[in-house]
Amino acid sequence: MPKTVLLTLGRLPKALELARALHQAGARVIVAEPFGLHVCRASRSVAKSIRVPAPNANPAAYLDALEAIVRQEDIDIVVPVSEEALHAASLAGRLPARSRLYCPPQHKLARLHDKLAFNRAADLIGLTVPETHEGHTPAALTLAAAQDYIVKPAHGCSGIGVSLRRKGDPLTPADRQPGMLVQARLPGRHVSSLSVARDGEILATALYQGRIYSGTVSVSFERVDDCPAAASWIRRFVEAEAYTGFISFDFIEDAQGVPCAIECNPRLTSGVHFLNPDGLAQAVLNLPEARPIAMRPVRAFQEGHTALLEVYGALFRPREFFRRLKAFLTSQDVLFRLNDPLPFFLFTPMSWPVLRQAMFEKVSLGEAATRDITWIPPEDRPGVPFDSEVRHGAAVPGT
Repeated sequence: MPKTVLLTLGRLPKALELARALHQAGARVIVAEPFGLHVCRASRSVAKSIRVPAPNANPAAYLDALEAIVRQEDIDIVVPVSEEALHAASLAGRLPARSRLYCPPQHKLARLHDKLAFNRAADLIGLTVPETHEGHTPAALTLAAAQDYIVKPAHGCSGIGVSLRRKGDPLTPADRQPGMLVQARLPGRHVSSLSVARDGEILATALYQGRIYSGTVSVSFERVDDCPAAASWIRRFVEAEAYTGFISFDFIEDAQGVPCAIECNPRLTSGVHFLNPDGLAQAVLNLPEARPIAMRPVRAFQEGHTALLEVYGALFRPREFFRRLKAFLTSQDVLFRLNDPLPFFLFTPMSWPVLRQAMFEKVSLGEAATRDITWIPPEDRPGVPFDSEVRHGAAVPGT
């Protein structure tokens, strides 16, 4: 039977990729989105787009709106897409019996999203992770004095608040505030991943690396096929967690090919563009024929509008300009489809809520796209619906 699926975000290309895959499989796709304009709204793969409150502005109203959509539209499956997943996971227990949520329980998402708690959980099962400490601890001071390091927020996303430091650079008062982490800065290749898992079994893992960046966010990326140790690392972690849903990691691979996971993102990422749409839809819809998901034959993808801006941005640096131009000319756009052309041609006007913030509030595109949906821990926001207390840094493997 055809199913009705609710995506809880529509502004990002990865949401469009998922919507197209589900529509192609015969599903009716509805998008709930705090922005009035977003790229999925222009797609013929989306049956309806419904505006909802931003979860950071009014978490209770956001959940009420999602629940109302589920009941009014007879939703079979709710699929969180990005940072809003930690908010949307609170729908568990509020859905009709016929509806299900395609993500783990909120306490598990929150624990993996917390960069220190994830670090401790991976270390407990013997997986390689960099030395990481809370910024206010003596251990953080020792680490900063001993080697190059990174300062980052425990609950950050899109590279917001990340600072690269040299050995011996002093920690500032801001670095030592609650919620800030100090992590060893490792040399090597940066490899990202996206996996689709079911009850601890990997259905697909896409490994990829950036070619062109907008700030710290990759807008052109290519598949990586020569890092089997990262795939093995992911398999061990997913099995230990008995994980179901989308899960992503960032690794630094050293010269010997050993991957070290610097953080976990328990959500969809740009790696979705590498997955075969039929297999992806079967996994999300939980169809009987669901099986391991094949990779698409395309080796490199890009968000062409943003990538082109970054190419022009290197115009007066000839070597970098031609490197970026080559990457741009050899990547497939993630938006353009002959049978669904409007998201590509209307991307700029449909992205106005993000562009307006970037232009007039002087924030990065990554921050503008996520600031209203990012996760704020419950201890920092009294009264937020939360199904299980998860304190910063707590590692509880297997829960």
